[in-house]
Amino acid sequence: MSPLASGPQGPNTLRPLLNTVLEALTAGAATRDGPLPSGGPTEVAARLREALGDPLPDHGDEDALRTLVQAFTAGAADPADPLCTAHLHCPPLAVATAADLAASVLNPSLDSWDQAPAASELESLVTRALAAEVYREAGQARTAGDALVTTGGTESNQLALLLARERHGHTQLVCAENAHHSLRRATWLLGLPEPVTVPAPAGTMDPAALKEALTALQGPRGSLLVAATAGTTDAGLIDPLPGIAALCEAHGARLHIDAAYGGGLLFSDRHRPKLDGLARAHTVTLDLHKLGWQPIAAGLLAVRDRHDLTPLAHHADYLNADDDTEAGLPDLLGRSLRTTRRPDILKIAVTLKTLGRTGLGDLVDRVCEQAAQFAELIDRHPRFELHDRPTISTVLFRPTDATDDTVAAVRRTLLTEGRAVLGRARLDDRLWLKATLLNPHTGADDLDALLKLVEGHTPR
Repeated sequence: MSPLASGPQGPNTLRPLLNTVLEALTAGAATRDGPLPSGGPTEVAARLREALGDPLPDHGDEDALRTLVQAFTAGAADPADPLCTAHLHCPPLAVATAADLAASVLNPSLDSWDQAPAASELESLVTRALAAEVYREAGQARTAGDALVTTGGTESNQLALLLARERHGHTQLVCAENAHHSLRRATWLLGLPEPVTVPAPAGTMDPAALKEALTALQGPRGSLLVAATAGTTDAGLIDPLPGIAALCEAHGARLHIDAAYGGGLLFSDRHRPKLDGLARAHTVTLDLHKLGWQPIAAGLLAVRDRHDLTPLAHHADYLNADDDTEAGLPDLLGRSLRTTRRPDILKIAVTLKTLGRTGLGDLVDRVCEQAAQFAELIDRHPRFELHDRPTISTVLFRPTDATDDTVAAVRRTLLTEGRAVLGRARLDDRLWLKATLLNPHTGADDLDALLKLVEGHTPR
């Protein structure tokens, strides 16, 4: 009989397997020896195919765990490597990852109380605490606000549009050019009109253009939904939230703020003021597998008024029969559009309890300081151009006088060689290299090494 992870014998069964996994992680990382496997897509795929062999053999292989975890690790991008800075892809905290293992072992599904008795209560407590953090300025949020756990920013943004449509009927989305692509995609999924897009000439929404658009679009109160951004994916910029909120209030428009990246600034006393105005939004997207150091997935959608969640209510007799609900069993189906849901709240709860606001705020401060240091290093270097000082932890730069083709080629060369993982962003009609710093252990030497790698791979 194949042993199970849960049950009384589960921990004893898992212990040797965890040793195997940890050894394979170590061996795979040594094989990779860098932030990314070398060789590019073709060579990486060939090595993985060789390790996998027949994906569904007639007879099993007791060494498959070691073999595949080692190959998986050798072919992975390592977000903990200081030279892995392309995306909003954080190295997860060890304590959060350990908690995630417990969630996998117990395997609760948050679609009915009898599958997740403790998990359902934990989710209720922690999501309301996070909603209170988002809406701290609003005063009444400790009793009125709530939050749903999602798979990330994309699901949260889609839910925000759905809730707006269900609350107000016809909904016209108004967003800036810098808005995340998931918002536009959500209008397609929900059958809403094409978004009205306002300019973002400096990378953030132009309030004057927004005022003009809202004036031209006058409609029933709540029929307009403005989506602002607190932490763009290209440069980490934050829209002028107080001014946008004031315009929404004046025009009777609903406000959603996509703070998937910037929401983590809430934990920092130093950087929280950058999110002034956040509490005036009807809905807010958060993503703690970015500036929260959680294993994927750890998204949330906070709502200022929990009555906005009413349209999500759904009945399935085998999950939330009326008599069960009347007898006191919690009804969980209104907490998501998904039915089966893993308890992602456990790792979040463990992290919040272990580090507290101060500990998380310290991590946020560290990566923001790293970005400021890296920007200063670039600005002083005669062979590099800095786009601007970072707002959060993203830095855009490029070799001086390089063409866009050269910038793109340098990035791909570093990726193919497995030496460094840099992103790309197009702003001001030019292509920039993007470094998003999310590893709190990155040091000044690492930043210097990253810049030297780019310099050494730039043709002169």
